[in-house]
Formats: sequence, C-alpha cells, structure tokens
Amino acid sequence: MKILIIGGTGEMGQWFANFFKKRGYEVWLSGRGGKSEVAERLGVHFTAEPDIVIPTCDIVIISVPINITPTIIAQTAPKMKKGSLLMDLTSLKKKPVEAMKKYVPENVEFLGTHPMFGPSIPSLQGQTFILTPVEGRCDQWFDHIFNLLSEEEASIEVITPDEHDHFVSIVQGLTHFAYITIGATMQKLDFDVKGSRRFMSPVYDIMLDFVGRILGQNPELYALIQMENPEVIRVHDIFIEQCRHFSSMVRSHDTGQFCEEMKAAALHFGDTASALRRSDKLINSKVAEFEELVHSTGHEKGLLHIYSRKTHVGIVKRVTSNNVTLKEGKKELQLKIGNIRILSADELNHWKENKLKPILRDISVFVPQSAKPFTIQQILDCRIEGVKVETIDTYLHKKGPTATFRLKIRGDLDAAEIHREMEELLEGMGCTLRK
Repeated sequence: MKILIIGGTGEMGQWFANFFKKRGYEVWLSGRGGKSEVAERLGVHFTAEPDIVIPTCDIVIISVPINITPTIIAQTAPKMKKGSLLMDLTSLKKKPVEAMKKYVPENVEFLGTHPMFGPSIPSLQGQTFILTPVEGRCDQWFDHIFNLLSEEEASIEVITPDEHDHFVSIVQGLTHFAYITIGATMQKLDFDVKGSRRFMSPVYDIMLDFVGRILGQNPELYALIQMENPEVIRVHDIFIEQCRHFSSMVRSHDTGQFCEEMKAAALHFGDTASALRRSDKLINSKVAEFEELVHSTGHEKGLLHIYSRKTHVGIVKRVTSNNVTLKEGKKELQLKIGNIRILSADELNHWKENKLKPILRDISVFVPQSAKPFTIQQILDCRIEGVKVETIDTYLHKKGPTATFRLKIRGDLDAAEIHREMEELLEGMGCTLRK
C-alpha cells in the first residue's frame, strides 16, 4: 500500500513515516526545501513533485502548519485517485475538515485526525489519538485506520470537529498558554531557573520540566495552536480575569475568600484524591529512578536516551541531581537524567545479545549410552544467562556415542571460565571429555 506524507520532512511527518514503514507500507515524503536526505536517512522515498505522486497513492496525509493546511488540502484533494483516503494530522479540526468536505471528490474518502502526542514518544501504546469522521465520507477506510491504531494499543477517541476544537481550547490552548507565560514571567524576573533546582520540591521540579518541555519545542506550532482556534481567546480572557481576581484577594489578605474560591474550584474539578494519587505515583517514580542510579554507582547499567534512542552501557561513576556519568569503555559520558531511561535486566541482556559479538567454543564428549544429546543440550542451555548452546554433531564412535556442543557466549562474559564450568557440568552428567 502506497502512502504520501506531505510535510513529511517535519518532525511529526518523520515519526509517521517510520510508523508506516515498519508496517510494510511504501512510504513517500514531500516537504519544504527538498530535504531528500531526511527520506534517505529514514529509508523511504522522496519526491520534489508531489503532484506526480499523489494520483498513485492509496493514502495521502497532510502534515503541515495549521494555517496552511486548508490551502494544501485544496491543492491536493482534486488530484487523488478513486477509492483513496486523505487525512490530516493538525491540532485543529474544524477548518481542515471543512476544507476536505469542500475539495475532496465524492469518490475519495477523508478523515480528520489529531495525534495527541509529540514526535519524542517511542510508540502509540497508551497515547490518545482523536478521529473526527464525517458521516458517509469514510465508510471504506475508517475500520482500516481504527484497527491499525488499535493494534498499536492507542487510546482512540471518535468525536466531531466542533467537540475537538472546544476541548483543545482548554487541553492545549489553556495549558500551553499557562506554561509559556510562566516561562516568560521567569524571564521578566531574570529568575535563575537552573539555580532554583537546588531548592526544588518534587512538584516544582516536575512543573519546571513541563514548562521547559513546551518552551523547547517549535514556537511557530504553539503560536498557531493559540491563534488559529477562535475559542482560545475566550479561554484567555477568563484565565487572565481569574489571575487578576486571585491576585486581588492576595493583595487584600482576604484569606477567607481565597479559601472559599479554592474549595469551589476543587469541587468543580472533582476527584482530587485520584489526582493526588496519580501525581504521587509520578513523583515517586521520578524519585525511585534517581535512587536506583545512586545505588548503581560502581555497577554496570544500560541507559536508553529517550530522544536519540541510543543505548549506552557502562559503569555508573557519578550521579548528581541532574546528571549521571557513565564509563563506557575507555571514555566517560555525562547524560542528563531527564533524558534517559534505565533499562531493565531483560532489556540489557537483549541489547547485549544483539550488539556484542559472540564468542564460540566447542566441547566434544563421549555421552552415556542411555543419554540423549538433545536433553543434555537443553540442560546446558539453561545454565548461564548470556550463553546459548546447540548440538552441532553426533557420532557413533567405536568407544561409544559422541556429541559436540557449541557454546555461543555473549561478548562481555568470561569465555574461558564458562568453557571450564560447562566441561565440569558435562562430566558431572556422566560424559567424558574427548581429548
């Protein structure tokens, strides 16, 4: 199945290029500036002339800035082949869906979508994915897309474009606005953000990370989320009004009124106890990971960089509040704790088995008359983690039956010691080493 992502050289376009490529689609990208090297790096196709590729595609996805999405839809839709599907990935849905209703031919289907995550996430598992189908315009393709997302364990929400834009005026419009203005306030105060972490509580630390997360991303995208949704202005007005109202109570030392209004907000919020438990879980997981790093000093750990997806394996040398120093071979590497995830023991072993060149050792023995070489192999294979055993030869010698077992020893293990231990084990099972 052939798919074209218009705007595919951007971060979200690249994420979905990888997603569809892994699932066997023939993926094509087009993008501003003719960045063919992006497609080459991803192992997909690139076109500088999307108009030629569009009529050959089963699915076309629009992944461009919100303000030009309707224009790109108008240019793309009439060129699509019968029975194909047009989708968009933008953060608003009313304008793109209206454009698709206007410009998509009757024999072509369309579906508005909004993945509620950024390009740093590793998979769709547990991520919210919003679909805004229009009745009668996605009958053939809807189940295909829905099932594709379901198989990846995404949390799928099917709503109307109007419902979507109302909810995101709060979910994105208000929260992003609040985080950005917190960052801007710190700038105006010339506040030492980095230095403040020395005095941080866990809640402040997490809040600061969310502020930094928003500030560190594409400002044009966040500007358009604020400016392209008409409902956001009303949200801003009420938010600013409430800020002034609470500030007025603080200035007048009106503790009673402040408490009453905070209680009223809590009542409307509902189930604050569950929110407390969930936030405690987040805080505790952050603390637990830090403690695990501290207790690992002097020991080997595998650390996955969550953005580059590169795994670093080495001895933990030092741990500070923000950084971990890992001795990786002969060099020392400093990583930000916020950018890494500690691999589990199984994940680390799996990485080693795939990345480290194995050492091969063969052991030939005479086996007891009643023994089965395959059974002996199974016993050996379960003995030491990181060692695989196979039977490579059996032979009926004049002195009795023989078998040769090949040890495939993970590259970081002591091959000589393992060889000796396996020989002792074989002798203990009644085998005789062939000299």
